[in-house]
Amino acid sequence: MNILLVSGSTRATSTNVAALASIAASAPTTSSTTTYDGLSRLPAFNPDDDHDPLHDEVHALRRHIRNADAVLFCTPEYAGTLPGSFKNLLDWTVGGTEMTDKPVAWIKVATPGRGGGAVNTLETVLGYVGARVVRAACLEVPVGRADIDTDGTIRDEELSRALAQVWNLLG
Repeated sequence: MNILLVSGSTRATSTNVAALASIAASAPTTSSTTTYDGLSRLPAFNPDDDHDPLHDEVHALRRHIRNADAVLFCTPEYAGTLPGSFKNLLDWTVGGTEMTDKPVAWIKVATPGRGGGAVNTLETVLGYVGARVVRAACLEVPVGRADIDTDGTIRDEELSRALAQVWNLLG
């Protein structure tokens, strides 16, 4: 299984990026991950531009989604919803069919009581694109900045094990 990992954060050292890096590090030998890192390079969504030839970064995003067996999202919440740049990424998926019936899940690393607005909005958009949300694989694993090791993964073994569950739940 190849899982596409997509962070909704543009911060290189975010807890979202660290959680996805830890999941990648825990991949079984029969599986792999691809990390999408073009969030900040995507052009602003414009429906008039959603046709061939697509902008190179939009084409790359859709190719990554098409080639993945599943997509795993991890995003922060800004002002009660998804960050604008991440919503922009999702907007670029609406015009394609790559997400249709694609197994997807999300990881929420925000502290308890936070991040619900982002998750609600993400699930709404995933419904519009016809993605298949694998509820069992949608995990809430609070990760703090102090939990990030110098290699950019989660240093706490209990948190790492909790995140690694996604492999059994999404597959």
